[in-house]
Amino acid sequence: MTDSIAVASGGKVLEVSVTGKLTKEFYTSFVPTVDQQIAEHGKIRVLFVMHDFHGWTAGALWEDSKFDFRHWRDIQRLAIVGETQWQHGMAVFCKPFTMAKIRYFDHTQIDDARTWLEAD
Repeated sequence: MTDSIAVASGGKVLEVSVTGKLTKEFYTSFVPTVDQQIAEHGKIRVLFVMHDFHGWTAGALWEDSKFDFRHWRDIQRLAIVGETQWQHGMAVFCKPFTMAKIRYFDHTQIDDARTWLEAD
């Protein structure tokens, strides 16, 4: 699993790029970054970019569930950028677990996703 976390311009937008399969270890760096952004800016917006993404390990699914429960009100918008139909389905699947507005964007529309996240 290769992953990276970078904070985009404006400070309220957290940009996360993932490749391969998410593992439990991903959350040890991701969660503190999210917590810090929330402490500094209140509600945040997340750009979740998937490239050659293959899902979650069992341990990562558990960590993701705990994250969703803890932060279901803290994320204002979630832009999911992906390459496949099942990734598009993630936008629908995520809705019951968050108060965030969620939109899916094809990987060719990443600039549109960033624009949507920055809009008021």
